[in-house]
Amino acid sequence: MNYSEIKYCDIANGKGVRTVLFVSGCRNRCEGCFQPETWDFANGKPFTKEVEDKLLASLAPSYIQGLTLLGGDPFEPENQNAILPFLRRVKAAYPHKDIWAYTGYVLEKDLVPGGKCATEETQELLKRLDVLVDGPFVLAQKNIALPFKGSANQRIIDCKHYVKTGEILEIM
Repeated sequence: MNYSEIKYCDIANGKGVRTVLFVSGCRNRCEGCFQPETWDFANGKPFTKEVEDKLLASLAPSYIQGLTLLGGDPFEPENQNAILPFLRRVKAAYPHKDIWAYTGYVLEKDLVPGGKCATEETQELLKRLDVLVDGPFVLAQKNIALPFKGSANQRIIDCKHYVKTGEILEIM
């Protein structure tokens, strides 16, 4: 997997101060996307153990609330097998930090067994997330006043609740 960018001390992509990893690769190619360079799976640099180590170290300060994954799309099948071992490391090192992920896919359609992006890693990835922002960015529904999402169709989902109950609980 490649990544396009890392932002440290970000406050735009989830609650609190966060470390943000922009992965490369996205097939949704939403019109009006704010990161179209991340569509290309070859964009950016390789996601190595050294990069993981640097990201883990960035999460250490008490003022960092957590990690956010976006891109590109962390739920592209090619990205899931690199992200899952990293999230295992994050949760082992920082069990109280939260993890947010953004995907252009729809949870109950694309990320469930048999769904377009479901892999053997998907369900464990979802178990490690606290919040999932799902759905494609829709330019006609763009609203800059919405917290933590770009268009009205997108949902901010309590992923812990979903994993436990199978019910989608939108928060915010």
